[in-house]
Amino acid sequence: MHDLVIRGGTIVDGTGAPAFTGDIAIDGDRLAQVGGKAGPGKREVQADGRLVTPGWVDVHTHYDGQATWDPVLAPSSWHGVTTILMGNCGVGFAPVKRQHHKALIDLMEGVEDIPGIALAEGLKWDWESFPEYLDALARLPRTIDVGAQLAHHPLRVYAMGDRAINRENANADDIALMSKLAEEAMRAGAFGFTTSRTDQHKTPDGQLVPGRYAEEIELLEIGRGMARAGRGTFGMLSDFDDEAAEFKWMTEIARTTKRPMWFLLTDRSYDPARWRRLMDGVRTARAQGIPLAAQVAGRTVGLILGLTTSLNPFALREGYAALAHLSPAEQLAELRKPEVREAILREEASARLMDVLPPLSRQIATRWDRMYILGDTPDYEPPPERSIEAMAAKTNKTPAEFCYDYFTGGDGGRMLYFPVTNYVHGDLEVVREMITDPHTVLGLSDGGAHCGVICDSSLPSFMLTHWARDRTRGDKLPLEFLVKRSTSETADFFGMPDRGRLQVGKKADVNVIDFNHLRLHHPEMIYDLPAGGRRLVQHVDGYDMTVCSGVPIFERGVETGARPGKLIRAQ
Repeated sequence: MHDLVIRGGTIVDGTGAPAFTGDIAIDGDRLAQVGGKAGPGKREVQADGRLVTPGWVDVHTHYDGQATWDPVLAPSSWHGVTTILMGNCGVGFAPVKRQHHKALIDLMEGVEDIPGIALAEGLKWDWESFPEYLDALARLPRTIDVGAQLAHHPLRVYAMGDRAINRENANADDIALMSKLAEEAMRAGAFGFTTSRTDQHKTPDGQLVPGRYAEEIELLEIGRGMARAGRGTFGMLSDFDDEAAEFKWMTEIARTTKRPMWFLLTDRSYDPARWRRLMDGVRTARAQGIPLAAQVAGRTVGLILGLTTSLNPFALREGYAALAHLSPAEQLAELRKPEVREAILREEASARLMDVLPPLSRQIATRWDRMYILGDTPDYEPPPERSIEAMAAKTNKTPAEFCYDYFTGGDGGRMLYFPVTNYVHGDLEVVREMITDPHTVLGLSDGGAHCGVICDSSLPSFMLTHWARDRTRGDKLPLEFLVKRSTSETADFFGMPDRGRLQVGKKADVNVIDFNHLRLHHPEMIYDLPAGGRRLVQHVDGYDMTVCSGVPIFERGVETGARPGKLIRAQ
């Protein structure tokens, strides 16, 4: 008798093969049968009319701090994710010396908008080395599986101290130590190494991150440390100030180390042809047998703007900023006063407040044509007529007045969507091209990060609802292809061969989905991080069951309390 049998579902097995109907049988934490008619089970689940897929493997999250205290890792786990990978964008919390705890918190807060007060309260710091960090993660019972990558910025600070924080060049001894520690981390089970070379990433006081200008020899020797261990992917985010130079060192590292390399790729409004040039560089490398890929998002990278979020168009006006110390309810009451409304609407964006924003985010002060009503069922490919500018034009109000009244007319939870990248032409056609390119990997959900302004951990659910079912402004994509992108392809690229497919002997991570009723809810702000820290979350309907390691962890959106998840280590 099997432990669990899921009967009669439409099986989309994660390989890209056509869907078929049959049973799934699970014994322990492994798949015992896929397809056909299974024998009896201790528990049986009827899945007629439901999709049965592998659990999603989300390879771009930032739960590095949260994973040390939170076993559930919502909202990712709400959306059918059974494996997450963290340590992205060069930020993390190991290795670390005691005197640099605050520096690493500041880096995470500045780069990933995770409240520093929550990290300071939640992190136990019962580790110094990266292997000790993995051991600390392994001690906590958890709902889903977590894997970690070694991040460049903490590695550099550990090796160089304040010289790294001041972005000095590493000397030969520094580089040798970083290479040694990279090898140590890979042998302990890290799935890779990540770095960041962008002006978008800054500390809360506006300083660039420690690895922003790291020299090529430093990166090459870290890669050689990975090569000695024989495992790990090398990932990075770059402004590509000199595209030829960046591709030269990336391809040299990938060729020398034989380790897969990836970089984050999005479309940029100031240079619409940029992403095609970068993909041409990937194709050139692939033609030479170099394992280089671009990691792409499944939709725009967009900001959520509202009264409770980190940013909104009025947050850059001094009169609004003066109310920031109030509770949400008190702030809403003040904003509804006619004299406050009039004073704030008279103001322009403050240069002082604008200076603290990354360049790509400064448009929120004026680009009313790029701000869209999000809606109760969020629309992530909004048409021009849904913009604040277009909607205000139908009234006797200015865009600023319309937006102000929209925010203050509800209960304080209304939100706008502001696409920052991947929306140059006002639709998702460029994204469709990116995710269908064979040399890209799906990622960028940023689960656990950007707590006050982005909520993209719903990306795995969005891939089904939007691309396979609901899209009206262009071609849809095959369901089997989309499931493969979120399961076997991500698992394979990062070296997790035991998951991502519904095949006999593979790990029993399974989603049972009511595809016709799969629905994303409007994001909401909650205050459940340590020290009352806030974060945006997004609920979803339609997951009948999510199974991790053979154990149901969610049933119809309700957590079961089971803790079958664990730290996974690269082999």
